[in-house]
Amino acid sequence: MKKVKKGNAGYVSYEKKKRTAVTAVMFAIPLVIFFTGLIQTGTRLNLFTLVAVLGMLPAARSAVGWIMILLQKPADPEAVSQTEKRGPDLVRGYELMVTAYEGRLPLDAMVICGNQVACYSSAQKGDLPMMEKHMEKILTTNGYHGVRVKIFRDLRPYLERVEQLEKDPEKYRAGISFTPDERYPDLSREELIKHTIMAIAV
Repeated sequence: MKKVKKGNAGYVSYEKKKRTAVTAVMFAIPLVIFFTGLIQTGTRLNLFTLVAVLGMLPAARSAVGWIMILLQKPADPEAVSQTEKRGPDLVRGYELMVTAYEGRLPLDAMVICGNQVACYSSAQKGDLPMMEKHMEKILTTNGYHGVRVKIFRDLRPYLERVEQLEKDPEKYRAGISFTPDERYPDLSREELIKHTIMAIAV
């Protein structure tokens, strides 16, 4: 199973398979320990049971992550293919479940150019203005001032925006000063904006 990094198309499907396997193993280990102790001593009142119970704690934690990823859907294939086609030179991200105290919203696709972040969400529920403001606030707090986030619920206007950004990217980058982050010296400002958004996504 080839690893798919967060922010890339296919991440959700990869994580579902990976976390299913990891969670199954995490539960299997304490069960094996418990039954080994039960067979050897003839009673569950032994040290093996204590170890097995303690082993269930990380297994339960793994199960929570597994359930969270099961609730997510892969990105709309059309949104992914059209974003790749229409914005090949833009910084792109896919399958991000962005979270806030007030709620969460899945982003199928996202492009970044200068101070413009355009996102598409196929979710029928969710407060788009709230999430836009939340993402802008997070970016401002992290030093990316003036960034405007627009989340589209309809694919067509989103793709039109992608084409606009792709057609004349320097227009949207003009006048923006940038000092590389010493922690990530190889990343551009737009890649760092993507990195920051991924940090608030599960």
